[in-house]
Amino acid sequence: MDDITYTKGIYTATASIRDIGQDTWQGVVTLRRDEGDESVDQETTLYEVKAPSSTPEEALEEAKALAHRILGEIEL
Repeated sequence: MDDITYTKGIYTATASIRDIGQDTWQGVVTLRRDEGDESVDQETTLYEVKAPSSTPEEALEEAKALAHRILGEIEL
C-alpha cells in the first residue's frame, strides 16, 4: 500500500501503515520540517494512531485523518 504525503508550508506529513501482528495494522504519520538547508538534519517526528485496525485500508484511512489533524494544528 502506497504512502500518502501532505504538505503545509515547510511541513510534510507522510501517512503510512505498519503490520503489528496477525491481521492487525497500525496507521503512522511521519512529520518532517524542511527549512531548505540540506546540510542540516531535518526535524522529524513519528506519530502513531492509537487504535489498531483489522485491515490495511482502515489503518491508512486513520493515518490520513491523523495527518490532517496534525497539519491543521500547525500555525505558520
